[in-house]
Amino acid sequence: MSYRYQIESCQRSFHEGYSHFIRQTPLWKLPGKALGVDCAEVWLKLEQLQTGGSFKARGMLNRLLSNPIPASGVIVASGGNAGIAAAAAARELGVRCEVFVPEVSSPAKRAKLAALGAEVVVTGAAYSEALQACLARQQQTGALLTHAYDQPEVVVGAGTLALEIEQQAGFPDAVLVSVGGGGLITGIASWFEQRARVVALEPELAPTLFRAREAGQPVDVAVSGIAADSLGAKRIGDLAWAATQAHVRDALLLGDETIRSAQLWLWKELKLAVEPAAALPLAALHSGAYVPRPDEKVCLIICGANLDPASLN
Repeated sequence: MSYRYQIESCQRSFHEGYSHFIRQTPLWKLPGKALGVDCAEVWLKLEQLQTGGSFKARGMLNRLLSNPIPASGVIVASGGNAGIAAAAAARELGVRCEVFVPEVSSPAKRAKLAALGAEVVVTGAAYSEALQACLARQQQTGALLTHAYDQPEVVVGAGTLALEIEQQAGFPDAVLVSVGGGGLITGIASWFEQRARVVALEPELAPTLFRAREAGQPVDVAVSGIAADSLGAKRIGDLAWAATQAHVRDALLLGDETIRSAQLWLWKELKLAVEPAAALPLAALHSGAYVPRPDEKVCLIICGANLDPASLN
């Protein structure tokens, strides 16, 4: 399914009524050698500066704007970022928000949720268990269910990020995207299609897309590791499976040490304080998992910054 028309329409609605909420985040262009990479340019899409600290605000607001919201409000299960975005969008629209997070979610993300006025329920060892509890609660309350990644409105919202990149700088040669459940890469790949090479990146300890490709269909995987609070889905979403089969050739795995090294590099060298999930694109370049051509323009999606600052010491 093509989401291109919906992505354009969604961006117009953001610009017309919510430009104070959905920010046009900077696209920082650097020569490849500034990041220790042998390529012409590296573009950093600084989506960690988005409302709520991640790209998730785009999809969450679009989901809420696209549906009637009952008196019981909205409900979502999340490792943290989707919940924060849903809570921020709910506060913007003046509606209730209940967020189910797993025990692996960081204290920093839980504190942010509480500060946004969300009702926070901590349950389950992983995102999948928090989701089951969330679904049961939604049946009781009738609240609008907002999925962290596997709803059309959510991926359409995420796709506005790719449209924004094109408007800011044209087409990169490659776009490196972190994958958990796959909402972000679905939106990005649905916009760029074959006009830019979209590369999926996952932690070795949370390989939802990689294992699905091995099996020929989405399968459950064990999830752990440094980025599990953001990339903690145990199965690739159905929408992401379809979109990546059509538009994404490469699905690469990265080790936790490599991810952590890239996260610290971004802080020490560029003063970008980002969570581990946002460091996978640079980790792919620094580790050689993705090797660009010398003339290539590579775009890194710096997807979120909801971290405990003390973790960068």
